[in-house]
Amino acid sequence: MPLSWVWWNQAETEIRQISVPYFLSKRLPGEVAKVRPQPKSTIVSEQGPASSMSGSVRMEVSPPPSGLEAEYETLFTTDSLLFLHELISTFDEQVDQVLRLRVSRKVHLDLSGDLPSFLEHTSDIRRDPAWRVLPVPLRLQRRHVDIGDLAPSDTQRFVEALQSPAQGIQVDFDDGNCPTYYNQIKGMHNVLKAVHNQFPNVPHVSQAPVLMLRPRAWNMVEHNMMVEGKEAPGPLFDFGLLMFHCGKTLFENKSGPYFYLSKVESFMEARLWNKIFVWTQQKLGLPLGSIKATVLIENILAAFEMEEILYELRDHSAGLNCGIWDYSASFVNKFGHRRAFLLPDRSKYVNMEKRFLRSYMELLVQTCHRRGALATGGMAALLLPQDPLSEPYRRVLATVTRLKLLEIKAGVDGFMVYDLNLIEPMQTLFRLHTDGDNQLHQLRNDVSVTPEDLLSMPSGGVTLYGLKYNIAVGVLFMNAWLSGKGHFFFRGQVEDSATAEISRSQVWQWIRHQTQLEDDSRVVSRRLVTDLSREVMVELSALGHNVGAKQGLHTAADMFLEVVLKRDFPEFITTYLNQDHTFLSSQSSAQVEAQHRHTHQSKL
Repeated sequence: MPLSWVWWNQAETEIRQISVPYFLSKRLPGEVAKVRPQPKSTIVSEQGPASSMSGSVRMEVSPPPSGLEAEYETLFTTDSLLFLHELISTFDEQVDQVLRLRVSRKVHLDLSGDLPSFLEHTSDIRRDPAWRVLPVPLRLQRRHVDIGDLAPSDTQRFVEALQSPAQGIQVDFDDGNCPTYYNQIKGMHNVLKAVHNQFPNVPHVSQAPVLMLRPRAWNMVEHNMMVEGKEAPGPLFDFGLLMFHCGKTLFENKSGPYFYLSKVESFMEARLWNKIFVWTQQKLGLPLGSIKATVLIENILAAFEMEEILYELRDHSAGLNCGIWDYSASFVNKFGHRRAFLLPDRSKYVNMEKRFLRSYMELLVQTCHRRGALATGGMAALLLPQDPLSEPYRRVLATVTRLKLLEIKAGVDGFMVYDLNLIEPMQTLFRLHTDGDNQLHQLRNDVSVTPEDLLSMPSGGVTLYGLKYNIAVGVLFMNAWLSGKGHFFFRGQVEDSATAEISRSQVWQWIRHQTQLEDDSRVVSRRLVTDLSREVMVELSALGHNVGAKQGLHTAADMFLEVVLKRDFPEFITTYLNQDHTFLSSQSSAQVEAQHRHTHQSKL
């Protein structure tokens, strides 16, 4: 079924629908705005293709994925499209600017050999003891355990999470989600259904776990929407649709709108998000400060600007979050070519007890609590075995308990788990070791973190096991993406783009510095990684159930080798995949196959 086209006429307030590819053209205020049928991917102004484009704006949206026509029509109304157009047009150039700023900072670090430090020109903000973020809303004051990596396109898991005793849900359009058109639309529509209480046997949105909506990060684009001749920024596409359809209802129910902001690298990026929040609240008639956001500090550069990030978002801040793998991978991203920043085997030598990660977590807690903001920890990725009486079950639970107790003692106000069966044991752990709804009273005045603490690499080498494990995780993640999934299960835990980032980053860096294995002194080289990839493929192929699955793994392995053997480090694995022809072709093929199945079933 082709996309339903909407004509919108300001003068007659008339809406008509016809089945042609969608194309929106809007005049200046006071003039007639129409949607006109055009050939797909063709842009023609009302004056004709060769006429002046001044005074007109336009957008294109791809037809709906097969089977999601109704969901598509619910999301892409005339008003929502016009809102998206205005949002994206207003901030598109500023998005490009913050991305260019990232490039500029990286070039400066590379050319100068400098290391990051706390910014001199913002020292007044850090020294001023008076300012605070606005008070934490009631619904966010007690969020000991959130469910993480929940891709909302997975309806069954989303409903189970809504029915769970968790205090919050990370509704994830980023790390745990593969941003296919199908997944984005299905996920958005499921959020809309949850907010408007359309799921049976699910608590009212004011009583269910609070929805912490995580749009894509700045590095991602939405291929299925063009605004003024450019692909739409992924985070604005996600944020705009979620706010337009859910923002006011969440606010009226004192349950949002609340967001996670991924991969913010500087206070300038936080400033841009704040501008977007202010603009959106004004457009939707919401009071200033209605939107609250938790910023994930996933980059070493952002660690030096945590106070500034809170300051920029002080009217809209729900706090900061610290994790482990995206943050660790950022060291390779920014300094991977420097031997002094060689990161050892993560499976053996990297954990939150190491100096650079412990300092980062303690500084984050101190910074947040000093300013009245919540500090949250990362996600427990381990999965509990089914038998609660078994030794493996007790061992996994003990491991998660030990690691999360470290975070509680550091002063965090909450953290995430993936396994729903870990919710209640971790809530019990919080009750046993804390008093009250949160730990905002733990100011951590004992903490004094220096740049050297944050930049101190742990000692250690590279093991054969760790190298093969990183290869396996990288290959399986790419295979998952080719299958339209953003996470997968491997060796008793969930793996997502964060673990894929650290896996491929380490392999790239170990090749670059020709690191020796601890086991047998072999050098990590192109040839060794290629040979080990074949070994890993033999092991993984045994898990495949058909020829297609094995072929998909081999394609993923080829893509993984391409990434880790590149001369220059690809900044984000998700950006690479989202722009890769193989991934885009796999999604196009999946849509064609789905359309054929739909047509065949209709004839039966």
